[in-house]
Amino acid sequence: MPEVVEALAAGFAAREVIDWGGVALRLTGITTFSPPDFASGRAVLRTATPVVMKGSGRGEDGVRRTRQDWLLPAEPEWAGYFQGNLRRKAEGLGCDPGVSLEQVTWIGPKRGFSVGPGVKTGAAVEVEISGAPETLRALWSWGLGQANSAGFGWIAT
Repeated sequence: MPEVVEALAAGFAAREVIDWGGVALRLTGITTFSPPDFASGRAVLRTATPVVMKGSGRGEDGVRRTRQDWLLPAEPEWAGYFQGNLRRKAEGLGCDPGVSLEQVTWIGPKRGFSVGPGVKTGAAVEVEISGAPETLRALWSWGLGQANSAGFGWIAT
């Protein structure tokens, strides 16, 4: 990722103000953080921003009720969809997909954000996950849940 950060830093340095979705941001510096080594194969990760996970949209009877079913960490489907998301990210990055959610150790308050014509709902979380150290480092850098590029699920350092 250092190459990406260097390219972003060069682009940002040429600007005084960045317009991020209508919010004016003044960038005063960029600092890179190296991920922990996670040599033990375990990580406790807490997000600085809410994690969003879309569920099946099906009720208890199995009938689909909605297309946009945003789940909160305490809801029954959340852990399964979160686990699948971790594995898809690992596979997409060419890392060992044998990553597991061990437990959710903290859940922040529910937050909803207008995104386009809809609202994404989520909550910040702290989770304990296990897997290959390389995979854990990649997840630390990428973030947890869906819509990371939109600012969701970023890991607190």
